[in-house]
Amino acid sequence: MTATDTRAQGVPSPVARRGSRPGWIAVAVWAAGIAAVFGVGWYLRRAGLATEDALPPLHARTRSHPLTWRMAPGAAAAAALVAVLPWAASRLRWRALLAVAWAGSALWAVALAASDGWAALARPLDAPTEYPAGLAQVRPDPLEWLRTFTERLGGYTTHVRGHPPLPTLTLWALEKAGLPGTGWAAAFVIASGTSAVAAIAVTLRCAAGERAARAAVPFLVLAPLALWVATAMDAFFLAVGAWGTALAAVAAGRARLRSALPAAAAGGLLLGCLPYLSYGLLPLFAVPLAVLAARRPRPLVLAALGAGLAVAPAAFTSLGFWWPDGVRATLDTYLVSRGSAQRSFTYFLFGDLAVLGLLTGPAVAYALPGAAGALRRAVRARAWSARAVVASVAFAALLGTLVLDVSGVTKGEVERIWVPFAAWLVVAAPLARTDRAGEPPGESPGGPPGGTAVRGWLAAQAVTALAVQAVVLSPW
Repeated sequence: MTATDTRAQGVPSPVARRGSRPGWIAVAVWAAGIAAVFGVGWYLRRAGLATEDALPPLHARTRSHPLTWRMAPGAAAAAALVAVLPWAASRLRWRALLAVAWAGSALWAVALAASDGWAALARPLDAPTEYPAGLAQVRPDPLEWLRTFTERLGGYTTHVRGHPPLPTLTLWALEKAGLPGTGWAAAFVIASGTSAVAAIAVTLRCAAGERAARAAVPFLVLAPLALWVATAMDAFFLAVGAWGTALAAVAAGRARLRSALPAAAAGGLLLGCLPYLSYGLLPLFAVPLAVLAARRPRPLVLAALGAGLAVAPAAFTSLGFWWPDGVRATLDTYLVSRGSAQRSFTYFLFGDLAVLGLLTGPAVAYALPGAAGALRRAVRARAWSARAVVASVAFAALLGTLVLDVSGVTKGEVERIWVPFAAWLVVAAPLARTDRAGEPPGESPGGPPGGTAVRGWLAAQAVTALAVQAVVLSPW
């Protein structure tokens, strides 16, 4: 029987079976690694060697009674999205697809969080350790608060003193705009965080073509990281980085400088805000750098991007906040807090990567060997296909997480910290697909985004998120 005959009868060819083997090995490593990390965490906790977290490596605890019927909204949303997204990605017009992707991402995040009741959407921001609790110190005089931010850092709430001043100032601006309270703050975080799906799709379309972007959209919408989009402020950080990168990619691809330069400046402005949202976002610049390397923008576009990048540092410095002093003061408070600084570096070196695996899901684990192969072939041939460009973006995000992980500044609580990075890693998921002979489909990053295999992996992504939500109670 020929390979053509086996394909006609729906039987995988030997080449296809060999091509899928590395992916399944990666999924087995993914599952075993997560199980091992949680097992070691349980042992350390029982031995009294890890007391900071109830369910290491997550900063969470196991539910006393796993959720059952209350997961119905999330399960229903997952079923609908698994059914609709592949069709939408292949049939809808581009702008309509972006709107559907944003709405679907918001539906998925809200449906997961709603299993704890609608009040759960704002509850994480009500905690006394969160940013809104520190707004009382900002209201009398925001400029004075900013000038004295570093010297008064020890008196602020946990999240305020663990970050630069921009997240708190953003919530203060939201309040001044007539949207006070944690309810509006939660809506802002969810709306902005879920919009990142559209921004990442726009970036992929500019860098690797529309087919690549369409293939990625269903996986971006149903990524398990949605568990922490509602409602950790890191979802807002994701949005800022994603839209900054998208604008830079759009500017790099525009022929007319009259429209390219404003987009580049706006993208640079957003990207320049990243270090003032979180000190740990510096490695995220690997992603826009990978995109710009693929697009090779003109010098004037790069100049406009650089001018935009300089705005936030210049503004904060002129108003009295010197970023290096903020890093130093935050590190000092971190070391004397006897909190997360006491966590085991060795355990969380691996534990943080296991959490990254939870955020990205089994579909990404299956795809990574194929993505690595596409990148390796591109480097050898010095010819960058759409698959290789998508892979470079995903591995740039992975590199950023590895830098933070090895640095030791992210020991635990990374389920929210990884969100701005993990979304970019999810774009690798469609790279697992092969043509009917089992070989990579040339320039396509995965072919038309439909079919049983795609829906199967989307279902696996959704089940991962539903399982975590059912058994884990997170403060975010």
